[in-house]
Amino acid sequence: MQNAPMMIPQGSAMAAGPFGHGTYTVKRPFFTFLGREFRVYDPNGNQVLYVRHKVFSLKDRWSIFTDDTMQVPLVSIGARQIFGIDITTDVFDANTNQPIGAVRSKGLKSILRDTWEVLGPGDQVIGTFQEDSNALLRRLLPLLLGRWHMEVNGREVARVQQVFRFFTKEFTLQLVPGGVDPRFAIACALLALTREIMRER
Repeated sequence: MQNAPMMIPQGSAMAAGPFGHGTYTVKRPFFTFLGREFRVYDPNGNQVLYVRHKVFSLKDRWSIFTDDTMQVPLVSIGARQIFGIDITTDVFDANTNQPIGAVRSKGLKSILRDTWEVLGPGDQVIGTFQEDSNALLRRLLPLLLGRWHMEVNGREVARVQQVFRFFTKEFTLQLVPGGVDPRFAIACALLALTREIMRER
């Protein structure tokens, strides 16, 4: 599958609306049944995006919506295969079905920390998205906070940091101006956070 490059400046028309910010806050409650809800807020505290990720789903496919009604999808995320060690996940524009980008998990590396390769046109590796904290240790000590960062062409373009809160999970996403398409960065951040669910089962 040919994937579009992700080096789209945030100031472009592509980054308008809910994707026009440099910083986001992602929140989800500790306790939800048969799924996990993610609410994404802009720097002013306004909710701009919503995701409900199913816990029990054979194939990992989900969408980013404008709000809790889930009537207007903006971005679609889907794994190419159900089983495997190195699974490729594609990110699409939900309205045009145009590819935004893709990441490929590194199964063996992810034993110690979640790691993905960022793929460009022709599935060429152009960067990495990985957890900076020790995932294995965090499985034993769930109170440890998570951190992730993305690099493309040797440059850091996004960073995710967990914030300690009671009764909720909260994360901040920071984007470097002129870096990747914000839709791709947000999708990858949410992909990483869904992996947190696996540790809570």
